[in-house]
Amino acid sequence: MASCSSLLFLVFFFCFSSGVVPSFIEMACGPTTKGQFNHQSMLMCVVRPKQNIANLEITLVVWRKKGLDDILVVFDRRSGNVVYKRHQGYGLADPSLNTMNVSLLINNTKLQNEGEYTCQVTTDSGTTTHTTKLEVTAKYNTPTVRSIDQKDTPNAHKTLICEASGGYPEGQLRWFDENKTEWTKSAKLTENKRNDGLFELSSELPLLTGSTFSEYTCVVYNASGGKEDSVSILLESPSPSQSPFSGIKTPGSAIIAPVVVIGSLIVGLLMALLIFRRRSQRAHHEVSASDPDDGDVNRKDSMA
Repeated sequence: MASCSSLLFLVFFFCFSSGVVPSFIEMACGPTTKGQFNHQSMLMCVVRPKQNIANLEITLVVWRKKGLDDILVVFDRRSGNVVYKRHQGYGLADPSLNTMNVSLLINNTKLQNEGEYTCQVTTDSGTTTHTTKLEVTAKYNTPTVRSIDQKDTPNAHKTLICEASGGYPEGQLRWFDENKTEWTKSAKLTENKRNDGLFELSSELPLLTGSTFSEYTCVVYNASGGKEDSVSILLESPSPSQSPFSGIKTPGSAIIAPVVVIGSLIVGLLMALLIFRRRSQRAHHEVSASDPDDGDVNRKDSMA
């Protein structure tokens, strides 16, 4: 027993003499946090004792961001008076630290908040440090789609243009027809970065002459491959000038429809006149056939 006590004493003596203070606490933090652009983000970190320690007290919390000289958050009660300082936009989830929660709050997440963070915690039972990361994402706005007449692309009569903006990281626009067949490989995607760091996407899909599909759908996918939103466009049937047989033209095609209507009316009138004439002739024959009989009857009456 005496030898164990002596060994423990030697360990503590070596640690203190070498400047290394033993710690009986640890900190659990999420390795990576996904923060939404323009929303509040929280880097979760909780202090836990390695063994059963009653009335564990946190005396110092310091949050830093890699690449920044300024300290983001400081909580210090070592002097007896609590000192709490925070950089604009940052704060502790529990400013009083009545719990072991030392999580960092970011009020309005921007792209510049993305990066690596370090939290240092000192208690009356030791010190611990942990590093965590924040990744910022932004959802793309609802896409818009329109069609324009195409004159520059050979064998194409129209081009569909789909646009979506306000997303991060860089996403993708994909095209599908009414049968769910994908046409993305036939489209041209353009990406631009705005001043705020968010992306603008534009995709152009040329439609070949004689295309038979009446509906196309543009779908926005984020950087992780997840579907965010979509928009569809209905197209009119190709006009004769856009059809594969556009080289064959009928000179009188512009007056065919009126001629057909007028011809139908004339035929109808002729048939009506023919029916009326037949009925008139039939009535005349019936009257002629009945007149001789009537004359004989009248003669017989007069003779009587």
